[in-house]
Amino acid sequence: MQLLVENIDPAYILQPVMTILFSVALVVYWHYRRTFRRTILTYSLVAYFAALSVKVAVQALTFNAFQTVFSGNLPALGVYFGSQTVLFEVGGAFLVAVWAVSQGKMNVKDAEGYGLGLAFWENAGFVGILGLFTLIATYITLTFGGPTADAFYSSLIRTRPELFYPPSQALPLIGYGLLERVTSLQFHFSWGYLCLLAAHFNKRKYFLLALPLGLIDFFVPFASSLTIPVFELLIFTLGLLTLGLTLFVTRNLRRLPAGQS
Repeated sequence: MQLLVENIDPAYILQPVMTILFSVALVVYWHYRRTFRRTILTYSLVAYFAALSVKVAVQALTFNAFQTVFSGNLPALGVYFGSQTVLFEVGGAFLVAVWAVSQGKMNVKDAEGYGLGLAFWENAGFVGILGLFTLIATYITLTFGGPTADAFYSSLIRTRPELFYPPSQALPLIGYGLLERVTSLQFHFSWGYLCLLAAHFNKRKYFLLALPLGLIDFFVPFASSLTIPVFELLIFTLGLLTLGLTLFVTRNLRRLPAGQS
């Protein structure tokens, strides 16, 4: 059974480790160079994991029934995932921002940090730490051997054969995985930033601009029908356009004198 462990490329550990380090480094930079207070980390945590919990619960209750009705319909599945992100992640980020602003816990200066905080919990928390834990658990399970390890290995061969690719094939996949985390950063930063601006200035236009950004998850079901490079470059390009549009629409706000709102 030791051979099975050796066949799993240890290079895959680079992806969650680099994701965590990159995310933490951004938070540290924003804390010392711009504005990122502990309060921001707390409220972004509430917004992200509340949305994630609701999405998990909704999918547990509805996904099987949805598949029965729309099985194989990728656009319908895209709407299913995208609409949940719009309602729960973007909508939830706005509701938390409204409450925090009304309580004097956050203000316009925290807008960038709030978006960054949402991305931090997605990348470092959910994907990074959970991904690292999953990989470590996989190594441990296969190392000990026995019937459980045999069954687990057989399942991995069917569901995640890329874990056994040689480095020449694994490293590009790791690179695309890291690119996806950058895309996630662009979208979470954009809608978090816009949601807090909407809450602080009580301007609907910022919230209306943020809402459709959650439709990025519309593309999730199409990942298997496109090649990995095409899919990752597509959503990364959309992320760049999203970030560019967000910064363009809010450009005048960043020119305001310190303390003016």
